[in-house]
Amino acid sequence: MHKKLVLVTGGLGYIGSHTVVELIQDGFEVVIADNLSNSELFILDRIEQITGVLPKLHKVDLCDADAMEQLFNEHKFDVVIHFAALKSVGESIAKPLRYFQNNLNSLTNLLELMIANGVPNLIFSSSATVYGQPEELPVTEQSPFAKALSAYASTKQMGEEILEKVCDAGKINNISLRYFNPVGAHASGLIGELPKGIPNNLFPYLMQTASGKLTQLTVYGNDYPTPDGSCLRDYIHVVDLAKAHVQACKRLVNNAGGSGFEVFNLGTGNGTSVLEIIKAFENTTGQKLNYKIGPRRPGDAMAVYADTQKANSQLQWKAVHNLEDMIRSSWNWECKSSVKSDG
Repeated sequence: MHKKLVLVTGGLGYIGSHTVVELIQDGFEVVIADNLSNSELFILDRIEQITGVLPKLHKVDLCDADAMEQLFNEHKFDVVIHFAALKSVGESIAKPLRYFQNNLNSLTNLLELMIANGVPNLIFSSSATVYGQPEELPVTEQSPFAKALSAYASTKQMGEEILEKVCDAGKINNISLRYFNPVGAHASGLIGELPKGIPNNLFPYLMQTASGKLTQLTVYGNDYPTPDGSCLRDYIHVVDLAKAHVQACKRLVNNAGGSGFEVFNLGTGNGTSVLEIIKAFENTTGQKLNYKIGPRRPGDAMAVYADTQKANSQLQWKAVHNLEDMIRSSWNWECKSSVKSDG
């Protein structure tokens, strides 16, 4: 049977690379589009080491409409998974126009090319940041969007709104996956989160502090109205997240969706605080962590965690990795990537 061909934009990035691995292992054929602005070329070889397959890479920027048109002329895609976007909450607060220009132009370029080339199915990388600071927890897919706390979150809210309108026009079938906090790394230790410069997210910052690359971790605020005063998040293992994209692909190619535009929360349903993560890291690895309490950080919500019943029932997907799995795989990746010679 003809293998379904999936275009993965941002496919050498953190979530993208893990999803490419899961797609290949599930029998899909994959083409990657990536401009390498927040990824590394050696990850392509790592994907081949894990899967035995070297996916075709197009080094292309999604905001370059001409280059993207050439890509669509070369391949007949069944599904597009759209990861490529700028994603630093902090940077988006400082440089909002850069985020609006990049994240929204890349999406509209992609949609125009999909419609022009008869590519019907899109999976959009959305985010729990669309909920802002929710009034009720856990958040369901019906929870209203609160005011976006950053330009990054605004681009995810606007991205979903664009997609909903395009789907209403009967042009595209879309599944928007709202990720909570992806962490962890592949069990092989060959791929994981590889931020350029100082990490923005807790797990890589914590790992780099423990390995000595960074001197100290700052906990932003211990005066929130939470059990220990630090922010609560729903951490989800990146491999669980990647497997959800495979399920979403199958739902689209099998026309199993309920409507042209669908959204699913992807999390574990558990809220874990920053201070609990630090304690769990120390208990799991035996490493002491140098950290201090700092002031609250702009753009941070107090607490966000998911109701995942819709994804569990309709995507036939459930997160299976626990917090210890997340910490062990992240630490394994950090230790291996600290001594790697090819990156």
